[in-house]
Amino acid sequence: MMYTQSYQMYRHEHGLPVSAAEQRAADVRAGEIAAALHELGLRLGRAFRPAHRPRPARGAADAVTPPVRFLSSVR
Repeated sequence: MMYTQSYQMYRHEHGLPVSAAEQRAADVRAGEIAAALHELGLRLGRAFRPAHRPRPARGAADAVTPPVRFLSSVR
């Protein structure tokens, strides 16, 4: 028998008995939700990952970097 989420929470909070079948169904639902959240996290991670930029080759003629300068107040 399926119960609403609020009634299931009420039963859990008040220590009312839960059948093994109800517990298994709840475990399956929890596993499905966890898998969906994991997949969503992976998809969002891929969507918001910064684009890969290749680094310039070492010693390339156009890869000259200016010398680092410090402001006198920073020292």
